[in-house]
Amino acid sequence: MQWTKTEQQVLEELSVWEEQLSQYESTDFERTYDKWIMTAFNNIDESIKNRLFEKLDSWLFHMHAIIRNTQFQIEERNHLITEARLFNEDIKVIDDLKELSLPQIIYLAEQRIAKQRLLSFAQGGITGSGGILTLGADLPLMAMLNLRSVQTIAMSYGYEVSNPFEMMMSFKVFHMAALPKRLRGAGWEKLKDELEQFDDEHYFYTGDERLTDETWFDQPLRQLFKALLILTLRKKLIQGIPLLGIGVGAGMNYQLSRQVTDFAQRFYQLRYLKEKENRK
Repeated sequence: MQWTKTEQQVLEELSVWEEQLSQYESTDFERTYDKWIMTAFNNIDESIKNRLFEKLDSWLFHMHAIIRNTQFQIEERNHLITEARLFNEDIKVIDDLKELSLPQIIYLAEQRIAKQRLLSFAQGGITGSGGILTLGADLPLMAMLNLRSVQTIAMSYGYEVSNPFEMMMSFKVFHMAALPKRLRGAGWEKLKDELEQFDDEHYFYTGDERLTDETWFDQPLRQLFKALLILTLRKKLIQGIPLLGIGVGAGMNYQLSRQVTDFAQRFYQLRYLKEKENRK
């Protein structure tokens, strides 16, 4: 089929990006760290692990329900549809956004990505002030912000995350996007396999509904390291302000948001192009 200039460019960027993911080689430290994590989990009783992962999966579903029902998310959906009507006045619901051209969709998505990264940066800066309450709330807030980022990107590409199938896909994208780079390539391939199994007409998800596993704990451990670093720096004040702690919190949260939003954008670009190819 004939691709537009922008579509061809995105396909080439996806190819380069995929190659970089697949060619990444773990360092000796990363391999030792992975072995330590797996050894630690292998020493835990299987029933305890299963209950733990069930609780984490349940927590993600509750987090989705909270995001979905917030006024902020409702307004975001309405704003997205309103902005999309500037390109096509016939758009009425999120699914209609698939009728837009890829440059138009990328424009809408990048407006929201910039906003989400700024929110993550600000939230990290508040965490970096070193207060016990803000440090304790950092992990759930970061998880919520990044899941919301994935779902907002999904909606920008015309995928309604209130649909059970799209909700599950957004969870899986969120999980894979937050993995360390050494594991992200395998996560990307799993998501591509999911696309091969299901067509774009699915409403209910019939695949593996497990969301979390041992690899999920990398980010909580990183967040724990960040909290310890912030606590160490909280007494290093510059004109009475813990600027170093604020910088660490803001920088690490922004970096994670950038990683997640970039991964999610690539995934939904791939879906858009695959579905367009199938329609031809």
